[in-house]
Amino acid sequence: MEMDIKAVFFDLDGTLFTGTRSVAPSTRVAIDELKRKDILVGIATGRGPAFALPLMEELHLDFAVTYNGQYIFTPKAVLHAEEIDKRTLRKIVRFAKDNHRDISLGAAHGVNGSKLLKFGETRMAGIISGILPSGTSDIARNSFKHVVRRVVPQSNFLNILREPIYQVMMVATQAETKMLEKEFPNLMITRSNPYSVDMIPCDSGKLRGIKMIGERYGFNEHQVMAFGDSENDLEMLTHVEYGIAMGNASDLVKEKATHVTTSNNHDGIAKALAHYGLIDFSSSNNFISRDQNFNKVKEFHKMMDGRSQEIPRAFPPMEAGYRAGFKVEEIVEFLYASANGDRDKFDELAANLHADVDKAVLKVKRKAKDEAPLIGEVDA
Repeated sequence: MEMDIKAVFFDLDGTLFTGTRSVAPSTRVAIDELKRKDILVGIATGRGPAFALPLMEELHLDFAVTYNGQYIFTPKAVLHAEEIDKRTLRKIVRFAKDNHRDISLGAAHGVNGSKLLKFGETRMAGIISGILPSGTSDIARNSFKHVVRRVVPQSNFLNILREPIYQVMMVATQAETKMLEKEFPNLMITRSNPYSVDMIPCDSGKLRGIKMIGERYGFNEHQVMAFGDSENDLEMLTHVEYGIAMGNASDLVKEKATHVTTSNNHDGIAKALAHYGLIDFSSSNNFISRDQNFNKVKEFHKMMDGRSQEIPRAFPPMEAGYRAGFKVEEIVEFLYASANGDRDKFDELAANLHADVDKAVLKVKRKAKDEAPLIGEVDA
């Protein structure tokens, strides 16, 4: 049966991002292919809109569910923004002060408050987290918090509370989740890491955000595929038609998911999309460069010829010359067809081709001597 997928959503940390907080080349190519098939692509994250917007522009995404469903927008408009009421915010701030807790308040323009939590959002924190043992003790975490708090005191929240706040982040261990749920019964306490929680109204969440976008764009949760790795992805993954757990996800997330793919560091998104036939991808025969211009050129050849040469291999000089000659003839035929019978235009295109070859020769000559030309990381 043909899949009826209208939209794909990605969590960010541990999913769309690799362990070094970057987007894998295979994921970038996969998103481009989804877009070419008119499948809508968005993110569903606990991060805020100020963090998500540059990523949306970079990857040409259609929409973003941020602050776990509290703030939803497209590159052109805000679709939904639901702030936490001031009474609840004041209660959270008092609790944090009385219990010596680091908190951050999520506004539309960014996150304000704890420098410790702000550090946790950085690329460096992601790298450190990836190399720490999974069984790091609470004593070590608490010691780290104590040291940071001594150096960087918590910010004054009085002015911040005057503006709309959509989500609160608080340092808390997993063992403290139940206590916080009892203390704040009107809030959903969820987490994307072992060290802190996200606090939002009980009726919110990533799934609700996806449904709201679906109402606007004409799809429902049964026409959605979603990717995630953490506790705050569970509701989303278990209620859309295809909930994909990353290979680095928790055991609970993997158990509840429709499908488990490889990790965020090993092309998990591209492999899952290919598994369901939404894109063409095979890590064994698809070379994907960090140079996105090269990837676009390769995709152009795939569209033109029905295939593309993957990791290029070197031929003996004579054979290479013959193959290059045939390819040049194809290029010249292509230019002649493009000129549409205009001889002057064809001569101009041919002259430009000569100039392009000369430029390519100079570029290759400037390569470092120990670099194997056209092998591995290919230049576009």
